[in-house]
Amino acid sequence: MKKNQQQTNEQKIYQDYAAKKEPKPPILLNCLKAFIIGGLVCTFGQLIQDFFLYNFDFNEQTAGDPTIAVLILISVLLTGFGVYDKLAQFAGAGVAVPVTGFANSMSSAAIEYRTEGYVLGVGGNMFKLAGPVIVYGTTSAFLIALIKTLWMQWGG
Repeated sequence: MKKNQQQTNEQKIYQDYAAKKEPKPPILLNCLKAFIIGGLVCTFGQLIQDFFLYNFDFNEQTAGDPTIAVLILISVLLTGFGVYDKLAQFAGAGVAVPVTGFANSMSSAAIEYRTEGYVLGVGGNMFKLAGPVIVYGTTSAFLIALIKTLWMQWGG
């Protein structure tokens, strides 16, 4: 229904009735699942980073890049095999950890539009999602760096 249309009395009664019959989501349980699964994803990422720290010639500064690459690879593989979507149904926002959630979104778009070709299908539709994320992420990073630089210059 359009926003500027007025509802009839019967429509209002029906909307109230439907709202009362709609099942309430288990918010506390959903938050608990998201917290636990998100914590497990982050713990797994820490284990991968520790693996790179102790088994290769990485330090705290350099171990992050291969850790992120492995998390992205695992997320894309799980998306391709259909496991990530089932995990997301269970855990909700818990698997929306930025790196894995973004990799899932990108690979889902690529898988969905692969029949339309690599350039217009995969590339074009993948970056419909990634474009705004990249633009706003880059803009936010620039503004924060600018604020930090000005703060350090004048504030101390």
